Amino acid sequence: MTYSIGTTGLVMNEPLIFERSSEGKRGIDIPKSDVFDVRPEDLIPGELLRNDIEGFPEVSEVDVVRHFTRLSQWNYGVDIGFYPLGSCTMKYNPKVNEDIARLPGFARIHPYQPESLSQGALQLMYELEGYLAEISGMDAVTLQPAAGAQGELCGMLMIAAYFKKTGKPRKKVIIPDTAHGTNPASVTLAGLTAVPVKSGSKGILTPDAVKAVMDEDTAGIMITNPNTLGLFESNIKEIAGIVHEKGGFVYCDGANMNALLGIARLGEMGVDVVHMNLHKTFSTPHGGGGPGSGPVGVKNELEPFLPVPRIVKKTINPGTLPHPHPDPPLEGEGAKESPLPQGEDEGEGGSACIYKFTCNRPDSIGRLRAFYGNFGVLVRAYAYIRAMGPEGLKKAGEMAVLNANYVKEGLRSHYHLPYDQPCLHEAVFTDKIQAEKEVHTIDIAKRLMDYGFHPPTVYFPLVVHDPIMIEPTESEDKAGLDGFIDAMKRIAEEEPELVKGAPHKTRIGRLDEAKAARNPVLRWGSSAKG
Repeated sequence: MTYSIGTTGLVMNEPLIFERSSEGKRGIDIPKSDVFDVRPEDLIPGELLRNDIEGFPEVSEVDVVRHFTRLSQWNYGVDIGFYPLGSCTMKYNPKVNEDIARLPGFARIHPYQPESLSQGALQLMYELEGYLAEISGMDAVTLQPAAGAQGELCGMLMIAAYFKKTGKPRKKVIIPDTAHGTNPASVTLAGLTAVPVKSGSKGILTPDAVKAVMDEDTAGIMITNPNTLGLFESNIKEIAGIVHEKGGFVYCDGANMNALLGIARLGEMGVDVVHMNLHKTFSTPHGGGGPGSGPVGVKNELEPFLPVPRIVKKTINPGTLPHPHPDPPLEGEGAKESPLPQGEDEGEGGSACIYKFTCNRPDSIGRLRAFYGNFGVLVRAYAYIRAMGPEGLKKAGEMAVLNANYVKEGLRSHYHLPYDQPCLHEAVFTDKIQAEKEVHTIDIAKRLMDYGFHPPTVYFPLVVHDPIMIEPTESEDKAGLDGFIDAMKRIAEEEPELVKGAPHKTRIGRLDEAKAARNPVLRWGSSAKG
């Protein structure tokens, strides 16, 4: 297959909706009111009313439809093409997930709906917790955190609460330079102090470095595995032993967990707490400000500190309840905790299972948010796990690793590899070779847009100078990867001035990003034109 630089084709340069406005145009005709006339100001205080919206566009229905349809064609997403953002795991989201999430019983559920009318949803979340616990090697999981960063905070709060209960609070948390960038903030928000540690010459953490700073005042370590260089922390079990010997906990940032699916379990590496980004690993929608989900798994020692509410499964005798039955008690005669693994029905002796929320947990860190997770996101993750099954998840992990190494080998002749060794889900290069011609990482990223590819993650991780982080995920086939590799090679061989002036084929050329960040124009008006 031959790849060429993308063109704009029939995609139109769409003006602002305000610029489409013509006085007197309307998209709807509102029928005359069939109730008595009343002035709004007679019912509502004047200070709460406005007569008009300055500059509000006047457009027809066809103007509106065409405008937003055309704008949608400007968007780039994983449904359009290769989205190689390292550390973000922009994998394709199967559309069957969307179909299931749109089932009326799921789509129309309300967070405050009675538990007796929410048994299917509660069962789904209970089973999802069990699946995530099995995949990660943890003993218990909460779905409550709204995102990975909140999951990190949840983990740190639980660790802090544990030591507070012992009567010997600890103040410090070790964070390697190859850990995820949000980790220090999570530690600080939890009232703890981050202790930075440098990785070794091979890009991974050494046991000696941890041993040098680990003491009885250190609550634990936050480690990312695979780390932000795309490398597996092969010393993780030894490091965990050092931390545990001093009574600390091992927290693992699960942002890069896609590389481990079905291959390795963090709980078997000595990890005590982990958050899992559903949008990265388990194929739920990305970005846009949400909704997100960052479930947290823990070992038994920290289970009492999980946030409330918790979902519990009870077995009951249906004959003891009136129909339609009220929500049965959590405790007492006729209700007992199920000894079964999460997600299994007892089905013996005529018993039935019910699912409930409980807040009766005295050691809990409390609520993280009003509702128990973003249900629509949880449904999508559940559907993905059920559809893939154990073998499918393992295949996804294997293909993610294979694709990353294929890209790494394909580009090693043209770009500098700061750590020349097998990677996992992502490969990290730098602009060291291109910098000799004054071409830098940002120039390479902008030039990729001319070839029809979304740029990879740039300038992260900070542990290397001017990095280019590429994560192909398991979604891409060989032809797609070859196209990307070819484009990157061409850029490396192009005239420096051509690359430094990119992009050339986008509707808008290179922006002054510093000016845009410092002086954003957030409201349309005559001064905003141009």
